[in-house]
Formats: sequence, structure tokens, C-alpha cells
Amino acid sequence: MRIGLCGTGGFAREVAPLALAQNGVEGVAFVALQSGPEINDLPVLAQSDLPDDMRLSVPVADAAIRRRIDAELRAAGREFISLIAPTCIFRGPSQVGEGAILCDHVVITANVVIGRHFHANLFSYVAHDCVIGDFVTLAPRASVNGNVVIEDDVYVGTGAVLKQGTPERPLRIGRGAVIGMGAVVTKDVPAGAVVVGNPARPLER
Repeated sequence: MRIGLCGTGGFAREVAPLALAQNGVEGVAFVALQSGPEINDLPVLAQSDLPDDMRLSVPVADAAIRRRIDAELRAAGREFISLIAPTCIFRGPSQVGEGAILCDHVVITANVVIGRHFHANLFSYVAHDCVIGDFVTLAPRASVNGNVVIEDDVYVGTGAVLKQGTPERPLRIGRGAVIGMGAVVTKDVPAGAVVVGNPARPLER
């Protein structure tokens, strides 16, 4: 099996060693609109020239771009692969959709349900009974405590903390919201909102 990493940015370059560490991998390449010189000793292939047996990952932080790449490649019949670091820990039964990238020292505990193309960066965690949508990104050290619902396309910044909800009333982060770096979220966040600070409040523009 060969793995193609869609993009050549910083996160793609960070993820390349993780892709190489997956079981049964025979080779890894970056994927771009046009072929180019090697990056970090790995080839850069044009999207139009991918081998049939190459499975793809989309290490792009921006959810809208990730969603667009997924749609284009899915329409072309391409398959996606999840990349899971050897140091990632699962502490109970959970479901993770296709195309996930779970970086070093990520922890996912019991009875978590996660959608497609989820990114969990270094030292982030998702605790019990959370439900996470598609194209969600957790930056390094993001902390998602139990009984939290995160809708599609949400970005949770570095070091942010999401307070635990309850089974009857989970903490809810609306679609497309952005949780700022170091924010402490104690209340629901509306769709599309940007919140910062401790406790987190809407960003004044």
C-alpha cells in the first residue's frame, strides 16, 4: 500500500513520518496540482498521476479546503486512509470515521463517535461520550472533556479547554465555530462564532 498526502504545507510535512510508520506501507508521497521536486526526501506527485493503489490523507488544517479536496477526490473514486500514531491511546470503545489523523500522544476515551477527516494534533484528547462531526480540527493540547458535541468544520485552538457537559445537556459547539488558543469554553458556542479568553466570549470585531 502507498499513501498520498494531499498538500505540501507544514502539517503535511509533519504527518509524513506518521504515514511512513503505518503498517504495510510501501511508500509515501506528497500530492499537489503539479509534480515537483522532492520534499524531505519524498516525491511530489501530480494529482492527475496518482497510482491506482494509492490511498489518500488530507493533512490540511482549513476545514473548507479539506472538504473541497475530499469532494474532488471522492468523485474521482479515490479512497482515504486514517493515520494513527503508535503513541495514540484509545481508552474504551469508540468510532472514528475515515481519513482521520491522530498525532502523537492523542488520547480518545470511551464511547466517543467521530466523523470523517478528523484531525487531532499533538497531546490533544477527547473524553467519554463526545460526538464530533466531520472535518473537525483539534490543535495541539486541545482538551475536549466528556459529553461535548462538536458539529462539522469546527476548529479548536492550541491549549483550549472545553468544559464537560452532561448526558442530559451536553456542551455544544456549533458548526464552523472557532475556539481561540487557550480559550476556556464553559457555555455553548453558536454556529460560526469565534470565541476567545477565559471564560470564552465572542471575539469583538
